[in-house]
Amino acid sequence: MLTAGTAARLFYPLGVHEVGMDELVRTSGLGKATVYRLYPTKDALVAAYLRRLAATIGAAIGEEITAHEGDPGGALLAILDAIEADLRRPGFRGCPFNNASIEFDDPQHPARVQARAYREQLLGTLSWLAVQLARGDGGPGAGGGAGDGESLGSQLAVLIDGAYTSAAHLGPDGPAAAGLGLARHLVQQARARP
Repeated sequence: MLTAGTAARLFYPLGVHEVGMDELVRTSGLGKATVYRLYPTKDALVAAYLRRLAATIGAAIGEEITAHEGDPGGALLAILDAIEADLRRPGFRGCPFNNASIEFDDPQHPARVQARAYREQLLGTLSWLAVQLARGDGGPGAGGGAGDGESLGSQLAVLIDGAYTSAAHLGPDGPAAAGLGLARHLVQQARARP
């Protein structure tokens, strides 16, 4: 929706708390009544912004999986490449899910709920691909089994989170690049495992 897109353009660079509903209404070009009918509260708009972002990222990951059908290791490497590109984009200031969720103490706040749902979805996808890789369900190499894949999926998830956090503070080179390098190494290792 137009307002969720407007929210994305304002929330990410400025922060959720820094952007008021009046500014969102003014920037969206919609009438106040329309905006409040669509999003009765700012919390509802924050949740919509994060849901929309999660769907966009999920679709991009889905495209990589489709493009690397039968090669889960290739899909994982492509996802890591896309993450590296994201860390290097102009205006990068960290993970938008982390940025929005840390502004709220309540674990049930919509921003925290959406950030948690996104992280669970990403972990699930990484683990699913890693389990396929560990079982040897396509691509070069064959692996040890589902347990190895689940462990690899968790390792990749934490390395990705760390890369986003490090890049936000120290830039995309240094620890963020090393973390993604380690993630690539783990995937390559799993691909080569007999």
